[in-house]
Amino acid sequence: MPPLDTSKQMLQQIGNYDVVTKLAEGGMGAVYKARNRTSGEVVAIKVLPPSTAKNPVLLKRFKQEFDAAHQLDHPNIVRAIEYCGTGASPFLVMEFVDGESLGQRIERDGALTEEESIRLLAQVCQGLHRAHKSRLIHRDVKPDNIMVTVDGIAKLTDLGLVKDADNELNLTRTGRGLGTPHFMAPEQFRNAKNADIRCDIYSLGATLYMMVTGEVPFGKVGPLDCWMKKIRNDYIPPRELNPNLTDRMDWAIRRAMSGDPEKRPSSCREFVEDLTGVTLRQPSSIKDAEPQAPTADIWYLVYKDETGETHTVKGTTDGIRRALKEQLLGDASNIRACRTKAGPFQILKEYPEFRDMVVEPAPMPPTNNAGTATATSNPTPPNSAAKVAGVSKVSGRFRPTLASKSNMKADAETVDLNQRPRTSSRERPIYVPMSPTNGSGEKPHFKMNAEGGIGNTIKVLLMMLLIASATAAIAALLLPKIM
Repeated sequence: MPPLDTSKQMLQQIGNYDVVTKLAEGGMGAVYKARNRTSGEVVAIKVLPPSTAKNPVLLKRFKQEFDAAHQLDHPNIVRAIEYCGTGASPFLVMEFVDGESLGQRIERDGALTEEESIRLLAQVCQGLHRAHKSRLIHRDVKPDNIMVTVDGIAKLTDLGLVKDADNELNLTRTGRGLGTPHFMAPEQFRNAKNADIRCDIYSLGATLYMMVTGEVPFGKVGPLDCWMKKIRNDYIPPRELNPNLTDRMDWAIRRAMSGDPEKRPSSCREFVEDLTGVTLRQPSSIKDAEPQAPTADIWYLVYKDETGETHTVKGTTDGIRRALKEQLLGDASNIRACRTKAGPFQILKEYPEFRDMVVEPAPMPPTNNAGTATATSNPTPPNSAAKVAGVSKVSGRFRPTLASKSNMKADAETVDLNQRPRTSSRERPIYVPMSPTNGSGEKPHFKMNAEGGIGNTIKVLLMMLLIASATAAIAALLLPKIM
């Protein structure tokens, strides 16, 4: 087949397709709207220019985009129909999406509502979850790679940077980052070859950040500055840009954009759970589904005190969250929960209803000389509310010890947290777990308290800066006289 001149204003034919119009053009070629001469199906065709097709790596990546999309038959992934790589200008035939990219919509209309953002991103997560199940990592999730139809259906596209977890195809050199800097995970900067599901989760969080704020995360900075900001979680929290956001949305975005990969959701499903606060997991078997979940909003929490004695408390979701917020049960990471008193009990992190109380977004941990992350200690916050009425009946001790993950059994006496007196202060939904040095519920990472160590340090630095400035000014006045 003769080369296709993509520099012309309009092509007439591409293979067995009649070109209708040109949709877009970029460094990797052009995209056309076309119609199959046999079936009449309307499609989108991406054409590589001859100069680009001479690059074997880019040609393999182009073919890989087709292979990845072709095997992922999902309504939220743009379908790949045909590939032709025999001519001087290879082309890829894809499903035509009657709509626009999410990036175009945000650029035109600004931020989306929280409800609309969750609805669209949940669809993207469904498609991306299918890719992850097929051991494929997208590595370039961003608003421009999400198409939205006129019917409001989101479809993930542009799988050119997709990575096969089992076969990298040598398209990425070790130590080279691929993707879009403002939306890619910080570890992907260092080595895109080792990108995993958590890299895509980071990109989902950064995409959602732009959806609800209308702003690109990290602002207009270069790749190096962007990476430095990413590893420190140095960005404006979304709720500061959009005060109408709920605490849960703000926390879910910041958790997904944690510089520390271990603090991010481990799957697209978990990310959607973070956004909704609702468990999405289905029972793995009919046997597991036999114990029906109670219709009432009741939870049972189990922990062991310092003597090894097991205690149980119960309450509604709001009641349990209030008790956790006020640190009535000690170290929340050691508490197990279940909807039924019989168990099995799991750590609170496993339940999206309480996950935001125990998981805090974190920057990338420091590395030692060997390049591995160093561990940091997290002291248990003191328990100052051990004598609250209605709870102290269980035990005089409220600092639980680490209990087993699933074999804990509830004791005979269960205390109802909902019966204890409410505090008179106005409650506010919490979106940052309590910190040992910050009991106000504010975000510790962004708070600078003049009464604390950080505030004192800043005072000293400012004083030194003023002294240095004054010294320089005096020297500038005296120097001409001395000379």
